[in-house]
Amino acid sequence: MTERRNFSSVAAAGITFQAGSAAVDSATIISALVFQLTGSTILVGAVTAILRFGWLFPQLFVGFLAQRDGSSMGYYKIGAFGRAACMALLAGVLVLGDDWGPLNLAIAVMGLWTAYAFVSGIVAVPYNDIVARSIPSNLRSRLLATRFFGGGLLALAIAAIADRVVAGMPFPQSYAVVIAMAAGLMFLSSGVFAGLGEPASPSAGTAKPTFFQYLRDGIAVFQTDRSFRLFVFAQWCGGAVLMATPFYVVQAHGGGFDLTRVAVLLGAQTAGALASNALWGWWGDRLGKASLLAAVTFGRIWPPAVILLLGLTGFVDENRAFVVFVSVFFVLGALANGLTIAVIGYLMEISPDSQRPAYSGYFNAITAPAFLLPFLAGIFATYFGLLPIFAVSMLAAVAQFLLIRAVNSDDAAVS
Repeated sequence: MTERRNFSSVAAAGITFQAGSAAVDSATIISALVFQLTGSTILVGAVTAILRFGWLFPQLFVGFLAQRDGSSMGYYKIGAFGRAACMALLAGVLVLGDDWGPLNLAIAVMGLWTAYAFVSGIVAVPYNDIVARSIPSNLRSRLLATRFFGGGLLALAIAAIADRVVAGMPFPQSYAVVIAMAAGLMFLSSGVFAGLGEPASPSAGTAKPTFFQYLRDGIAVFQTDRSFRLFVFAQWCGGAVLMATPFYVVQAHGGGFDLTRVAVLLGAQTAGALASNALWGWWGDRLGKASLLAAVTFGRIWPPAVILLLGLTGFVDENRAFVVFVSVFFVLGALANGLTIAVIGYLMEISPDSQRPAYSGYFNAITAPAFLLPFLAGIFATYFGLLPIFAVSMLAAVAQFLLIRAVNSDDAAVS
């Protein structure tokens, strides 16, 4: 009964958060908002870089604190309710800042987006720890798939509303409505998950390491745990794959896609996530998290390859551009969900029960710098165009796939 209640609570919290985060998706809604405010590819690249780096970097410190205290829920509450508050403030700024001028409004938007990213990063370690202690391993992929499926259904409704709002209301108030919906869903998600309470944790030793000992232990883990080390390298390549993410919408605009229909791309991305959830959940629990990682990383080669090909050959007309980019965002949504399920699941698998917060902190902090690459890509695109960015993204996806295959080979040798 407790297991079922935990599953339902975590899934419900995940569903509402998933829908809320879709409404402030960095590759569609926020990128389109920033691009229309500034016209800058550098700032568009910064949107995803800030989100990814902000999500990952705080985990080194939160991992230490949660590991030391043997408790995670308090940190979850700070991050979860804090990020919802940041989105509520952003919606308010877009409503009240119409007379501020594009530059001042853009500064406020980027400032609150940065705060949202770093406060969100507080959530990851306690979330992974609490879920791993509440849900058995053979249900975790299905739990995440349920979260993404239910959240995807709700996000489709959000996307439909967003499409009407963005097309029918003046800019930027239209985006304020969409972001306010996101904030409301995030507050609801935070309350549901917090109601789960702190699950029982493995008994810890009485000695509490200092922060510097914690860092030394992390270096030792990286040096001695080959699977962990290869996983880190693969995630670095994954950061290079993501460098192209915010530029799909810019490339779509350059190919004739009307940005007032940006919510259609969000809907396609959400539909792709929905259509793939059952497959990813079954695959991760039945065939293993490393196997799922290999399949998804192989799939990540193809979206940048398609954009690169089409960019070199050109589009026939705007109708073709619409169909192509809707299809690409459908695939991107499917792969993003599969990658999240695989990465979270595999990290839980290789992390010892008594050191899970620490392992999450080590992994995400070590890989955090890789997710600044979209910002560098924005600078590069300003001078050399977008197509080289997609070429690098494709090559990084190939490298990530090969590293995950090496992880699989190690797992097979051990078993």
